Amino acid sequence: MGGMPAFVPSGLITLTTDFGLEDPFVGVMKGSILARFAAARIVDLTHAVPAQRPLEAGFWLSRSFGYFPAGTVHVAVVDPGVGTARAILCALANGHALLAPDNGLLAPVVARCPGVQTVELAPERLSRLGIHRVSATFHGRDIFAPVAAELACGRCAPLELGQARILPHPAGPPTAEAPGRTVHGSVVTVDHFGNLITDIDARRLEGLGTPRVGIAGRLLAVRHTYAEASAGELMAVINSFDVLEIAERDGSAAISLGVGRGAPVTVEPSG
Repeated sequence: MGGMPAFVPSGLITLTTDFGLEDPFVGVMKGSILARFAAARIVDLTHAVPAQRPLEAGFWLSRSFGYFPAGTVHVAVVDPGVGTARAILCALANGHALLAPDNGLLAPVVARCPGVQTVELAPERLSRLGIHRVSATFHGRDIFAPVAAELACGRCAPLELGQARILPHPAGPPTAEAPGRTVHGSVVTVDHFGNLITDIDARRLEGLGTPRVGIAGRLLAVRHTYAEASAGELMAVINSFDVLEIAERDGSAAISLGVGRGAPVTVEPSG
């Protein structure tokens, strides 16, 4: 039968949070994992997601998880609804298991991976996994970490966590726009270099000739590399995650343009 590859645990766990590294939260999550599965290999994807921005975490997770081996458990905790009745979900995508709160964080994964299976963690399952004390404010330590450890070591299968859930499919895989049509999008995130990373997938730009990118009242050329621009020049590139990015050679596009997350972006076809 076809469909998604089965999840076969590899012992690898990634962590994506908005916790930062100034406090012990990330370290305590790792301790909670290792207390149950001492042989776990843990990779920090990022802990610098801006506070309470689950869709930004989902953007990075959807673009990053495929670079890890199948069988990886990906834990994403950007969870402004912690302690409320919001559910916890486990999605199965291309042989990976992704744990996240039910707050839209997994929507970018669902959009990019047709056929994702999703399970809602059943509260009664926690006691069967030996999880008895759960705080109202730190589910990363008390639920996500121990559940990830159980999945990563193979003591629990993802589909055993609860009942199947069907998540809304936000959009199909990106396709090329019609010739002559202006492409619209926005800035999703700003990286360490001040590059403005958009939600415009490279495939949407196919067939647009030599397009110009509009942002903050400016029209910018699309370059293949940063080095093609002169020092201080603003430009657009298709970055390593296959999305459109606005950058400044040897500078910060975010500072120079005075814009950030949510800024509208257009791509106008040549001619």
